[in-house]
Amino acid sequence: MPAPRTRSRIVELDDQPGHHIRRLHQIAVAVFLQEAETLGLTPVQYAALQAVANTPGVDQRTLAGSIGLDTSTTGGVIDRLEVRGLLRRGASPDDRRVRLLTLTDAGETLLRDAIPAMLRAQSRIMEPLSASERKEFMRMLRVLVVANNALSRAPSEA
Repeated sequence: MPAPRTRSRIVELDDQPGHHIRRLHQIAVAVFLQEAETLGLTPVQYAALQAVANTPGVDQRTLAGSIGLDTSTTGGVIDRLEVRGLLRRGASPDDRRVRLLTLTDAGETLLRDAIPAMLRAQSRIMEPLSASERKEFMRMLRVLVVANNALSRAPSEA
């Protein structure tokens, strides 16, 4: 005879930080996509373009670490951006196996057009908070991300 089933413990999702972080991530992606709708750019693609613009000639592995993605996911993002003519891969003079990334003129133009959309999205997300709450929220987010970085499937190297 099977053992009687016990009732699962009731856990309030509303009390779980992970639940709210997941929901905020969904909201952040949705708001970014609304603001950048005409650009055809995802938040991850934006991050890759911005990171390459910030460090021209960065290699794919370093890019992955700087934006907190695993290398295979980053490879797919780079493939899509390259097909769109937004960035190019070039061989490293030191190691021909290493591919260095640079923005094309089209990539620089798209990034320049994307920055205002990204900033509007950030502003919309933070709008419910006062200026001092925004500062504190960002401080606490950084503490949590840095302290838990090693737990990520793709720890950031930044």
